[in-house]
Parts: sequence; C-alpha cells; structure tokens
Amino acid sequence: MSTVVDIRNLGVSFATDAGAVKAVDDVSLSVQRGEVLAIVGESGSGKTVTAKTILGLLPETATTSGAVVLANRAGTHENDVISLSKQRLRDVRGTDVAMVFQEPSTALNPVYTVGWQIIEGLRAHGEISKADARAKAVEILGRVGIPDPEVRIDHFPHQFSGGQKQRIVIAMALVLEPGLIVADEPTTALDVTVQAEILDLLRRCRDEFGAAIVLITHNMGVVADLADRVAVMYQGNLIEQAPVDQLFANPQQAYTKALLAAVPFVGHGTARAEARAAARPEGWAEQTPVVQATGLEIEYPGRFGSSGFRAVTGVDLSIRPGEVLGLVGESGSGKTTIGRAIAGLTKVTGGSLRVLGAEMNGIRERDFRPLRSRIGFVFQDPASSFNPLLTIAECVAEPLIIHGRARDARGARARVDELLEAVQLPKAYGDRYPHELSGGQRQRASLARAIALEPELLIADEPTSALDVSVQARVLELFAELQREFGFASLFISHDLAVVDILADRIAVLYHGKLVEEGTGSEVLGAPQQAYTQRLLASLPVPDPIAQAERREQLRALRAAD
Repeated sequence: MSTVVDIRNLGVSFATDAGAVKAVDDVSLSVQRGEVLAIVGESGSGKTVTAKTILGLLPETATTSGAVVLANRAGTHENDVISLSKQRLRDVRGTDVAMVFQEPSTALNPVYTVGWQIIEGLRAHGEISKADARAKAVEILGRVGIPDPEVRIDHFPHQFSGGQKQRIVIAMALVLEPGLIVADEPTTALDVTVQAEILDLLRRCRDEFGAAIVLITHNMGVVADLADRVAVMYQGNLIEQAPVDQLFANPQQAYTKALLAAVPFVGHGTARAEARAAARPEGWAEQTPVVQATGLEIEYPGRFGSSGFRAVTGVDLSIRPGEVLGLVGESGSGKTTIGRAIAGLTKVTGGSLRVLGAEMNGIRERDFRPLRSRIGFVFQDPASSFNPLLTIAECVAEPLIIHGRARDARGARARVDELLEAVQLPKAYGDRYPHELSGGQRQRASLARAIALEPELLIADEPTSALDVSVQARVLELFAELQREFGFASLFISHDLAVVDILADRIAVLYHGKLVEEGTGSEVLGAPQQAYTQRLLASLPVPDPIAQAERREQLRALRAAD
C-alpha cells in the first residue's frame, strides 16, 4: 500500500449550548508514503481538527462522519480510525501514527524524566526489558540531536531548552517507528535558528525513518521549506490542493492568494522606514532619548551557592521619541530581559539604563512607580496575560483604575469603548470574556490595554508569534497605525526578522547577551556584516520553494564555516 492515510468525505461537528457547530465539512485528502503534506489556513479553518481525527483525539462532544483509513506500518492492512474501539486506538497510536504537539512544555510531564516518558511508550506497546528500553531511548535521543544522550536521558523537561524539548517530543513520536507523523505547528514558538534545526530534523524523519508527515502550520515559509504538497482549508472546507511549487507559483483561489500576500518579506519595510525618516521634524536626532543604555549589564543571582548568570553584557542602545527599535536574536539572547529591565520588572546590575529620564540602576520601586503610567506593555500570549474571570472591558480598564484615572470599571467604560474602537474591535466585545475572543482579537484587546494611559513608551514582546499570517498582518498594520496616531516610542522584540523589518526604524541584533549589530533595516538585513546576523537571516524561511532551497544551502554553508 503506497497510501498511508486516506481521508474520505470527512465531516466533524461539535455540540454546543447554541447547537451543533460544523468544524470540518466534506474533506477528502490522502498522504503517500514518504510524502510531506502541509495543511494550511487561518485559525478556525479546521486544519487541526482534521489532523486530530487521524489519531482519534477528538473530544466526546464531536460527531464525525466519513472515513479516515489508516494503513499499518508494514502496509499489510488498513483501519478506519473513526470506527475503532478505544483499545484498538491505543494500539494504533504510536505504532502506525504518532503526533508532535505544538507546545512541548505542555506535552511533556514535568515530574518525570524524559527517558521515563520515552520508555513509557515502548512498554505500552509490547514486552521489552528495562535495559533494552533504555538503550532504545538513548539511541533515539541521539538520533534527534540531543547531546550526551546517555546522561540527558535522566534529566527533567525543565532542564532542556525549547528547541531541545521539541526534539524530545519528536523522539517520543519516532521511537516506535510509525508510518505517519502528524506535526501540529511544531515550530510556532521557536526562534528562526532553532526552527531551521527542527525542520532539518523533520526532513530526516522522512528520509531516514521513512515516515510520511502531515504538517499543520500557518507559516508559509515552513511550508515552502518542507512540504511536497499543500492543502488549503477555509472555514472547514478544503478549497485548494496542489504540489508546493505549483501552489506558490500559481495559486487558484482568492483566499490562497490573500494568504500568500499576507506573508511578510524581508525588504518590504525599507520604503516605510525611509518615509518615516523623511517625515521626522528638524532636530529630532538631538532630542533626549526615551531609553538610553550604556554598558548595560543584567545578572541573575545564583541559587544554593552557585554562581550567577549574566544575561546581558555591555549593551549600548537608545530609543528616541516616536522611534521603533526592533530587538532581534534567538532564544536566550537577552531580548526579553532588556525589555523587562526597561519596564522596571528586572533589576539592572551594571552600567547605566535611563528610562524616561530615570536611572534604573539602583532605583527604588517607590521612585519608579510614577513612571509606570508612562510605559505600556504588550505580552506575547494575550490569553495568559488577561484575567479569565474579568470581562475584556474590565481588563482594559485595569490600568485606568490602578493609576487613578477612573474610580471603577463602570466609570472607565466610555474610555474603554474608545480604546476598543481604536484597535478595531466593536465596543460590544467589552462585555465578552477573554476565552470568547479569537487569538487576534485578544491581541487587539491587549494593545488597547497597553495604550489606555497614552504611554510615551510601549514595549511589545513577541506580540505576533502565536498568530496565523492573515491575523498577524492585520495586527501589525494596526500596531503601525496606533504608533503613528499616538506617537509613542517602542521597543519591538521578536525573533521574526521580516516582522521587525516592517515596523522598525532601526534594528539591534543580540547574541548571547551582547549587541553584535545595529542599524536600519536595509543595513542590518540588506547587508549584514556579522556572521551571526547572516546566519540568523539565512535561517528565516521564505515563502518561495525555489528561493528557500537556495537559502537552506546557504545556511548549511554558514554552519560549516563556523
């Protein structure tokens, strides 16, 4: 059998208090052995529901029709997953099909070692001795690129980086050598360099392990880098499918064209940055910076007698009024640490950091408190930054109440309605709770809360990393409009160079806590001088299969040179 899975006229609906909601409608797809099929579409299109149906992972509220025919690893017989009993589903999962989840931190159990969690899957699917199971777990950890697997097998999930945890989740999926791997947004929360490594690993899963892959993603660059064929979903329907080269070169559906048009490219922000620079008033460059760091150092103290960890070393940077500084670098480079120090959430341990005229090195909380109303903060995950027990209006009103601009949420409602309208949300959404809004809508509400006090400085920490491309494009455009309207300075932290290029007047590149390169987008991204910046740029997948193949070879050459 050359077909690993054959989805036939699949329909999925969910029972809710308001009646049945159709999530997937008459979808038919198939995946061949050794093939990578990417399923793309914006949030709510049904791509994850379709993928979870292959493993029988839908909740009890789901009603399913059609068939999902899955071949076993040896290709000798088939099973219709929809009609399988719970016992047979347990037999199929792991051996015939396995899943790589989006967030490895929640997929791994924090109280068990990673070795125990890999061995658990082996022992659940057959008799195997402890010694053989451990040897197999060590082998698979080594094959997915975990260094010193004989030692790291006894470590806990929190002792690994985000990229290493994703490798461990992939190892758990591969350990029983299934014929099909379903990867649900496997690179969403990873920076571009780690993302490139995970994509190489998934490519090896196909080439070395012989596994077919169903890739669920909103990142069209990842699709161009890895996929053989692409299926586009919209509102539960499969609207287009084609080989990857054909889809990117000649998309047929208007929605597919809009999806590709929403993808940011490095270089698209050059004209905007030049226009903003030309519009600056005379003498702007001589204005006192809103943020001025000189030899900035930030060290986290050690625990139980261990030495401290220096996260930021000797950083010099500045942000002038109305300017957007993009801060980029891989995970652990110190980006968020600098953002938190500017917001007064992390102590400065060396050098100088002046924020809105106040020296942060040694400042007392009671002296900094009056400045907090002049600083806004947009968090990476709006779902966790909102109180789930408060309505959106109450969440947005919080800064107004805390800083004495309103007595209570009712008194602040008129201002809250204005803010919601400013971020293009109907004011009626103020009466909803955070879980009743989509990811993009929650991020808009987060922007409304950040600008509630009309701050002079706004810090945005990865505000679009979890959003699909179409929603990301709208949020970025909204951010740019708000910045023009309110004129705040901004530190925009991201690992996506194309996103930063669109918004930033200048870009600063961090590597291991040090500032290695700084300049305009055309200088830093158009002609990078430092090897690390070149590697960072080469790691960013572009939504063009031909260009991405060339970029992949360029990245391999840069790695070899290191």
